[in-house]
Amino acid sequence: MTDPNEGLIKQLAGKKGLIIGIANDQSIAYGCAKAFRNSGAELAVTYLNDKARPHSEPLAQKLDVDPNLFLPCDVREEGQLSAVFDAIAQRWGKLDFVLHSIAFAPRDDLHGRLTDSSRDGFTMAMDVSCHSFIRTARLAEPLMNDGGTLFAMTYYGAEKVVEHYNLMGPVKAALEASVRYLAFELGGKNIRVHAISPGPIKTRAASGIDRFDELINKATERAPIQSLVSIEDVGRATALLATDAARLITGETLYVDGGYHIVG
Repeated sequence: MTDPNEGLIKQLAGKKGLIIGIANDQSIAYGCAKAFRNSGAELAVTYLNDKARPHSEPLAQKLDVDPNLFLPCDVREEGQLSAVFDAIAQRWGKLDFVLHSIAFAPRDDLHGRLTDSSRDGFTMAMDVSCHSFIRTARLAEPLMNDGGTLFAMTYYGAEKVVEHYNLMGPVKAALEASVRYLAFELGGKNIRVHAISPGPIKTRAASGIDRFDELINKATERAPIQSLVSIEDVGRATALLATDAARLITGETLYVDGGYHIVG
């Protein structure tokens, strides 16, 4: 059987990337990190806080991450995101790609109607899930003198109404619009920007969405390729966009969903 990673082997050799959002071995960010690493890239990895560290540290070790570049990063805490980039600047002096795979909304706002969402809940969801990506782009820009690629994670609920996705729909729509504007603004520096839109995957973050199993069942039944998407599927597609094969592709939302978005 052909190794699905074979086509990407060493295409990212010598490249250096930052992964934000590995919570455990089921995280989409971890699937992407594995694909980047298998393609030859060297990685820096963040973890949310001390409570999360024991779950993500063994994964960082599997990815051969320099212990000096396994760093705390709660984007709600002033200075933590910039401290990550300061460490990368000191250690590497450059950066070739960044994967931003974090999102958050308070449970009551996430499970309730958008109509009833609180101002504080909406603001927090927008800050963590969208504006932190913009801040990430701003901090990455000076380290990408030779160009680079920025990735954000989105979902089909940004484009169409997905029942029970609620507050996160307009937040992810803002994220996708931000991707396009960042791609326009940074393109002159050869920095490409993409949104990756996987089909439903059973991650810890997704478990917070009300009646998530229904989303998975519907996606599996209706997608032209009737198969659940894995974190490895998302990782391989994302890693490909970081290679020179995709050097003239930017501002895209890449669906990795078995085609569900064309019929959903």
